[in-house]
Amino acid sequence: MHLLLLNNYININLKQTIMNFLEALNWRYAVKRMNGQKVPQEKVNNILEAARLAPSSAGLQPYKVILVENPELRKKIQEVAFNQPQIAEASHLLIFAAWNEVTPKHVTDYMENIAAVRGIPVASLDQFKNTLLGHITSRTQEQNHQWAARQAYIAFGTAIAAAAVEHVDATPMEGFNPEALDELLGLKEQNLRSVTLLLLGYRDEVNDFLMNAKKVRREKEELVLELA
Repeated sequence: MHLLLLNNYININLKQTIMNFLEALNWRYAVKRMNGQKVPQEKVNNILEAARLAPSSAGLQPYKVILVENPELRKKIQEVAFNQPQIAEASHLLIFAAWNEVTPKHVTDYMENIAAVRGIPVASLDQFKNTLLGHITSRTQEQNHQWAARQAYIAFGTAIAAAAVEHVDATPMEGFNPEALDELLGLKEQNLRSVTLLLLGYRDEVNDFLMNAKKVRREKEELVLELA
């Protein structure tokens, strides 16, 4: 009887969690103007932790998330992002930058980290290591970078969802000059290439023209293709 009550309690809470998540996604939109209000550090940390825990092919995480709060630096970034106002008005800027090159050393370091975290011999990972190395060495540098960029986008999407759960506004942004941003921040010297931006802050309820606009998405029947 107690087990049945526990299962019912878990199911009810799980359903409520899912409903809360969907409500958060319905609440969020790509904010066009922000009001400059600071996002509490705890919320920023939670969003970053969600990005850290995001799925990644083979678990390699071939990217970095660069956190920029400094207003002066963000003004310089704004210049290479078509002067979009959210960059200056936001509380924090996240830059998702993928590895330019994926090297055998990256794989070796990853295997050593797995072994250390899980308390297992690194030699026990040889088959996994060789398989991953085979994939990487069979592709060109640019192909590996594009693969890394797709992994960065998974973390990017996870961060957007986490921001919604935290009731923090977020603006996903691809409208910038990646080469100019990479040069500004010296990313090439760090084996990184910028992929996409995410602004965190709070919507300007007076100046954001999308503030009261209804969310527009295709209906499930148009989006989802079910195969028998």
